[in-house]
Amino acid sequence: MASNEEIVTTGGCFCGAARYQVKGRPIRAAYCHCTLCQRFNAAAFIHTIHWEPTAFSWTHSATPEDVLDFYHVAHKPWKKRYRCKTCGVAIANENTNTGKWSVWGAQLDRDEHARIRNWDVVKPTAHWFYETRMLDVDDALGKWAGYENESQRLG
Repeated sequence: MASNEEIVTTGGCFCGAARYQVKGRPIRAAYCHCTLCQRFNAAAFIHTIHWEPTAFSWTHSATPEDVLDFYHVAHKPWKKRYRCKTCGVAIANENTNTGKWSVWGAQLDRDEHARIRNWDVVKPTAHWFYETRMLDVDDALGKWAGYENESQRLG
């Protein structure tokens, strides 16, 4: 098994203008069914992966201001959401209170078989905010009212 220092996971937007890398193992990874993620990503749920502040870095050659737009969530102003200025894809979320970052599995780089690289490191362990789901998911992962092990387990 690779040590945290050896694990580098990369990703970016659809057009490739915005790129990032995260080093080590995530704090947590799950399928999020919260209404904020649903609306922000126009999806029933997302694969969200949370990282410590020092794990995340932008890797595109242009300055972040040239490539990225951001949005502060009105009722959660510490959540800074980044999007590519060119293709509009949501890239990452920064919690400005804690410095922690979130990225989404759909934007992670794939191998030659179209599988997410470092899947064993970033794969989801649960479903969060399952009460506000838009569809039922029949898998072996735990279903939680909020965050895993911090809220009521629903299934």
